[in-house]
Amino acid sequence: MVQHLTKQDFLEKVYNYETNKEWKYEGDLPAIIDFYADWCGPCKMLSPIIEELAEEYSDKVHFYKVDTEAEQELAGAFGIRSIPSMLFIPNDDKPQMAAGALQKDQLKQVISEVLKVADEVKN
Repeated sequence: MVQHLTKQDFLEKVYNYETNKEWKYEGDLPAIIDFYADWCGPCKMLSPIIEELAEEYSDKVHFYKVDTEAEQELAGAFGIRSIPSMLFIPNDDKPQMAAGALQKDQLKQVISEVLKVADEVKN
């Protein structure tokens, strides 16, 4: 399930940038955060892919969405200049940002290589 984050949710579940100067991930699983806007065409194309991946990796990766229109402070805190932008958060490493709509296979590669989560789907 993809969860929509408000600033307060973000501070509690991801990173409290108001109290921590250094990055400190608050979550228990790696995470992907999709920064989007309702009017954004590429964001709309990415949304069903995010939903599919959230189902596939439901117990391995947290999937979040941040509406950049509603949460402008949050978007500003991460320097979001273009959307969609995605923040990939491994459990034990620094987060990485990617701009643009990635394809499903590209996202699976990031989940494997950056988040270090194995894909259990056997072909």
